[in-house]
Amino acid sequence: MYSRVRGLCPLKQILSQKEDNTLIFEARFESGNLQKVVKVNEFEYQLTLRTDLYTSRHTQWYYFQVSNMQAGMPYRFTIVNFTNRNSLYKRGLRPLLYSEADAKKHKVGWRRTGNEIKYYKNNAGQGGHQYFSLTWTFQFPHDLDTCYFAHCYPYTYSNLQEYLVAVSKDPVKSTFCKIHILCHSLAGNIVYVLTITNPPESGKGTKRKAVILTARVHPGETNSSWIMKGFLDYILGNSGTAQLLRDSFVFKVVPMLNPDGVIVGNHRCSLTGQDLNRKYRSNGKKCYPSIWYTRNMIKRVMGEHDVFLYCDIHGHNGKKNVFMYGCERKQQAKSPYMHPHVFPLLLSKSCPDKFSFTDCRFRVRKSKEGTGRVVMWKMGINNSYTLEASICGSKLGCRQSTHFDMKDLESIGQHFCVALLDYCVHNETQGVETQHKIFQVPDPVKKVKLPIAASAKQVGGDSSSESLTRDGKGNHEKPSVSQEARKSVCHDMIPSTRENVCSSSFNLVSQKMKKHNSKSVSKSAEKTFQYLKGHDRSTKNNSKQEERKMKERLPSKSTRPKKTRTASQDINFGKSKSCQAQDTPQFSVP
Repeated sequence: MYSRVRGLCPLKQILSQKEDNTLIFEARFESGNLQKVVKVNEFEYQLTLRTDLYTSRHTQWYYFQVSNMQAGMPYRFTIVNFTNRNSLYKRGLRPLLYSEADAKKHKVGWRRTGNEIKYYKNNAGQGGHQYFSLTWTFQFPHDLDTCYFAHCYPYTYSNLQEYLVAVSKDPVKSTFCKIHILCHSLAGNIVYVLTITNPPESGKGTKRKAVILTARVHPGETNSSWIMKGFLDYILGNSGTAQLLRDSFVFKVVPMLNPDGVIVGNHRCSLTGQDLNRKYRSNGKKCYPSIWYTRNMIKRVMGEHDVFLYCDIHGHNGKKNVFMYGCERKQQAKSPYMHPHVFPLLLSKSCPDKFSFTDCRFRVRKSKEGTGRVVMWKMGINNSYTLEASICGSKLGCRQSTHFDMKDLESIGQHFCVALLDYCVHNETQGVETQHKIFQVPDPVKKVKLPIAASAKQVGGDSSSESLTRDGKGNHEKPSVSQEARKSVCHDMIPSTRENVCSSSFNLVSQKMKKHNSKSVSKSAEKTFQYLKGHDRSTKNNSKQEERKMKERLPSKSTRPKKTRTASQDINFGKSKSCQAQDTPQFSVP
């Protein structure tokens, strides 16, 4: 027996089946993804996700609505067509649930749900594809409620538009944040670019460096938009740190590179069925307009400013923690300003309970040569990164075995600003190079693996964090609805008002920094570079001893092992939803 689909049954038929307790599923709203539902028995349903448009794969993101439920009954959902062999659902990740009744009565938003969660290979493989199933049990909190399930916290194109409208109407923020139209997507949606910097004082023509941030090239990685929101909240704030950063840099921000994919509910691809993060070398202006115009914009910025740092923000479905991918040459420059390890290390010191320096990688693989990180690096931006945030959570310190919530993700964007200021100040301080000798790449024979890792000292965790082994209250964010998705999707979305973040590293200006003109350094950064300096001395004293140990441990070339690589009619949700947002706010073309 197949479940009823809202909108496909005549009204009279629904009224005549008043006693029918079959769940009603709906996914025809912005960013929704669900293709088919089969009712196995009274409380068990089998779900099939829609692949990315014009592809036969990329089934990971799901977001759908459920109604007509009974409270307290043991329901089981099984999604049967995942394509990834490895999944964080094997390591503690739980689905997200949003109840409209709980949001209205108790101000409870998205929260983790599910028991008996299993992720396993099934026998439904077709056409050479191997599929995997995710199954979980749960109970609805209220009768006849309207609930939503999602893979990660949704952040839609309409959410972004509402945020940008609020910024443009703010009399203070609009003076140093200019919102322009970078280009239009294939479906005609606007790709926005923000320019954030304080207006220069009269008579002072300072040459500011540029920082470039982009996000949401992969639609299903919604946590990247929450990190971007945290960054924008902080850099547009009135704290001393934010003002100092706006005095020092020109920020160019593209908050959503793939609005078409976001609107239709894709996981990874654009409307052409292509992964845009492999198209930065392409000259396909018509096929990949957001990528072409972003690369062109960066080239123009490089002609006007020195680009201090480029970062593309992503979500990761295979690993825990937050970490970075960078680019490193075999013979790395001696200057610490040029070394790719410095900024990730500072970020790990700023939030050691979330960011893992040991998970960072700096190798440039051939398969990644079309990514934004590698292309910008080859264009001449030495500090070129991909910031990856786990869909699940952290395994560090007091945050071990906890999920990231929306506030955690926003805090990553805030810590990014703090680490950027630490990096900026240290590059203007005398004697920095002598403290960075640990980053010099020695002769291959003398290469020693040094314990450069995040500090063992952990900051306090957020009391609202959710454990992987029990339910917790989520944040109050209202999900999209079907008919008004393109106008106003999250009416309850309110920008963060937490100006004073719990971490002590945010009190840089009032307590830990002197005047910028005197070029003094924050304490957190001082500790970082003292830490590096200490390792540098020990390296000098023990280099010969370490060299002998390394020669004894390493086998000869001839003995090194080689690496090997290892009876009813289906009711389908329609794919013909519009992917163009309406009532678009008007912003100027730069």
